[in-house]
Formats: sequence, C-alpha cells, structure tokens
Amino acid sequence: MKDLISLGLDFGTESVRALLVDLKGHERGSSVVGYRHGQITQKLPGSKKNLLPDFALQHPRDWIDSAARAIRQALLSAKCVPSEIIGIGVDFTSCTMLPTKSDGTPLCLLKQFAAEPMAWPKLWKHHGARTQADAINALAHERKEPWLAHYGGTIGLEWFFPKVLETLEVAPKVYAAADVWLEAGDWFVWQLVGGSAKELARSTCQAGYKAMWNRQHGYPASEFFRAMHPKMATIVQDKLPGRFLAPGELAGGLSASMATKFGLRPGTPVSAAIIDAHAGVPGAGASEPGTLVMVMGTSSCHMLNSDRFQAVPGVAGIVEEGILPGMVGYETGQAAVGDAFDWLRRTLGQSDFSALTRMAAKIPAGSEGVICMDWFNGCRTPLMDGTLSGAFAGLTLRHTPAHLYRALLEASAFGVRWIVELLREHGVSVNRFVATGGLPHHNPLLVQIYADVLGESISVPPSKQGPALGAAILGALAAGKAVTGFSDVEEAIRTMAAPPRIRRATSTIKPRPGQVKSYSNIYPRYRQLANMLQQLSQG
Repeated sequence: MKDLISLGLDFGTESVRALLVDLKGHERGSSVVGYRHGQITQKLPGSKKNLLPDFALQHPRDWIDSAARAIRQALLSAKCVPSEIIGIGVDFTSCTMLPTKSDGTPLCLLKQFAAEPMAWPKLWKHHGARTQADAINALAHERKEPWLAHYGGTIGLEWFFPKVLETLEVAPKVYAAADVWLEAGDWFVWQLVGGSAKELARSTCQAGYKAMWNRQHGYPASEFFRAMHPKMATIVQDKLPGRFLAPGELAGGLSASMATKFGLRPGTPVSAAIIDAHAGVPGAGASEPGTLVMVMGTSSCHMLNSDRFQAVPGVAGIVEEGILPGMVGYETGQAAVGDAFDWLRRTLGQSDFSALTRMAAKIPAGSEGVICMDWFNGCRTPLMDGTLSGAFAGLTLRHTPAHLYRALLEASAFGVRWIVELLREHGVSVNRFVATGGLPHHNPLLVQIYADVLGESISVPPSKQGPALGAAILGALAAGKAVTGFSDVEEAIRTMAAPPRIRRATSTIKPRPGQVKSYSNIYPRYRQLANMLQQLSQG
C-alpha cells in the first residue's frame, strides 16, 4: 500500500522550502531553494536606475521556478512518487502583493511596465507607503470606521491598501492597467490551479489580517474607498475578484501544466493559502486557546488563538477563524528580529554568529549597562509605527561587539514582554509559550533570554520547519476526510504535528530565577528608552 504524503510549500523572504510529511507527522523529505533575484532593493533586473531606499520588491518568476526545483529535490530525497502526494498547502510572506492582468500575468512581466517599480510585487517589508498608511489611518479615525477595532486602531504601512494607494498616486498608469490586485500567496495558488480571475481563491487569513476584510462586513464600504481616492471608489468590484476560502479549504486541483513543471500528479488538491507565520501555529502543534506561538525568523509574528474577541490597541490583527476554525486569532509582531541580528553582525564586521554568541553568553543580564531599542525596521506591536527607528544607549569605550549583540537579543525579548503585557491587560489570556521557526533552533541563547525576560517556560518543538509543516497539514485538510480520515482540524494537528513522539522530543527552556529578577529591574529602562525615542520621532 502506498504512503499518503502531504506537501507543504513555505515561501519566505529569501527562499522557498518544500516539505513532504506523511499523515503520522514523519518528515519524509525537504529542500530549500533560494530565489534567483532575492530581495530586489537596489535596482530592477536589467535596470541601472537605483530604487528608493524604502523599496523591497520581488520577481514573480522566482516563486514558480524555485518552487519547482525545491519540490523535485524533496521528492528525490524522500524517494517519493507523485501518486503518493495527496494534497498541497501553501504559506507565504504577507503582505507581499502584486498587480496582474485578468489572466494572472504580473504587470512587471509586460514589456511596457518592466522598468516601472510600482508594477513589481511589493515584498512585505516594502516601506514606500508611509504617507499613504498615515492618510488611511487618519481617514478611518475621522470616519470612526468600525473595522479599526480589529487592528488595534491602526493599520500598518506594510499592508495591502496602503501599497495599492501608493501605486495609484505614484504610477497611475500601473493602477489603471491592473485588472487584479492580490496577495502573492493567492497569486501562487491561482497559478497552481488555474481558472478565471472570478474563480481565484482569496485567503481569509491574508485578507483578514492585511486587507481590512472580515466575514461579517467584507471590505470597507465604497464610500471609504472613494474618500481615500476617487479612482478607488469601486476597487472592490473592479480589481478584487475572487472567492474567499479559509486555509485548509480546497482551492482546486493542480493544473496539468503545473503538474508537469513540478513533477506532480494533475488534479492534486491544493489548499487556499495562509500567511507564513500563521502556518507556524498548526505546525507547532498548537490547537488550544491561550498559547502564544512565536514564529521567529527575519521578523517575528506572535500568534494566539482565543475563544473571545477583545479589542487590543496596537495588535496587527484580530480575525475570527483567521488561524484555526472556531477561534479568534490574534496576531502581534516585531518587524526586525533575525534580520536585525544579521545587520548588527555585518556592521560589527563579524564573520559568523558562533563566536559572537559565545562571548555574549558570558556577559551578565543587562549587557553591563548597554540598552537597545529593537525598532530597526519600525515598530509593529504595540505602536504600529513603521517610521520609528532603533537605538543603542549606555555605551562606553569598554564595551565590545558582544555587548551590543547581547543588548539587541535582550531588546527583542523585552519587546515580546511588552506584547504579552498588552494582551493580558486587555483581557486576552496568555498561558503557554511556544517558539518555532529557524531562530529557536539556531540561537538557544536567544530563547533562554526570552524565558528569563518573560519569567515563563518556552517549548521548542523539534521540527525546524514549523510553517512548512503547518502548510502540509493544510494540504492534507484540502484532500478531505475521505482520503486522510481526519474528522477536523484539531485531529489533523494532533496527528501530524503533536503525536507522542514529537511531544517527547519537544525541549522546554525554563526561566532562571536570578535572571528573571535582574531583567525585571532592567525592563523599565527599555520602556523609558521607547518613550524617549517615540517623543523624538514626533518632533
């Protein structure tokens, strides 16, 4: 009897990961392939003109080509045949979005728009829409828009409609030429299953957290969009076609052309997409309310399911069934984590993290007076302000690169403590902590500092590919009960991500009482530095 295996595709900032998992949670094969063009932050392909400093774009062909290579390599490593693949799940960075024609062709691939930056996919970390986000927030507050309560009172500059408005104001010809605006995750699923624009599957996760959409009321009213810009009055009807599906719901079967490209079976069920960090929740085996899943990578997203809706200022999103069915999903986050660590390493002239980490581990809590603010790519939660910047304070001539590095690690942990305090202060229970993604496995010092700063134990599941595992679980759900035998989402998560052998292999990082006390005394300094920097930014 052949095995039943699900394929999870995890699209990150620099690469895509293909993971093959059987229905008992055994990881059978995987592969990671980088994008040929990586992050496009300096010049467009084939252009000599510099992009503006806040720009971060990507090449849509990279997503298809890299996925094809990763899937074929994973199949080889698993010694798996296409007929064993019963479903495909997709997670993607968000809000990474793009304009296309009605047949799904990205505008940047058309000759007349190849040299226009606004025609290219905007990566999640694209920060060119600052003024547009400010204008949208001001308008929403002026009109007392009810959907603001779902986003802590503020939408972010990385979100969907600020980027659309930026395009309309900066490159109106691109806006006019776009038949469809959509998230990259939804675009990729569309490419997998084919069909018309009216049939494309829009993820309720991506729309709910990044595009001001909710199940009760849909998008904001046309009057709001008209007030944003007259040409956007009918954007929902004109440029946002498709149907809404929750992650795990069947978007369609793999098309024959894509099956050939990927080496898979035509008709293989494909799930609607999910945001990469959100996929880390099922991937970490967390199906119960009150568990904060910290998906730690280039940036960090902290996901939590609750049995109730509570308005919390500064959260990135509160979406009913945004993560798992039957629960309210809360998203908070930090805009710079792994990339801030790497930026500091490069700035300090260090070749790798190993020596830096060994030296930092010998430095006591508080980095001997050095305090850091980790807003090196703006602040998500709790301030939702991408214009804020980071800082180091307390430096003297006796301090070393290791002091700066440890101070940055501590700042990241202080940021999480602030987030947890915010949730609890507004009636959202946080009872358990899980760390997943690449960083918890590569940087145990960081997880220990988090535990000490929070005064809480942190579980680290053995899988180093939490989001990809979560995507694979969604692929299995798309295949249906008749194929998998799973009666609901919770059973799929328990069976594939949290069977007894995985629970036994999960490590628990416990707080050290002496360090907890030290950090409780240092944490107020972090908050004082935050207040000072916020006041400086306001002039």
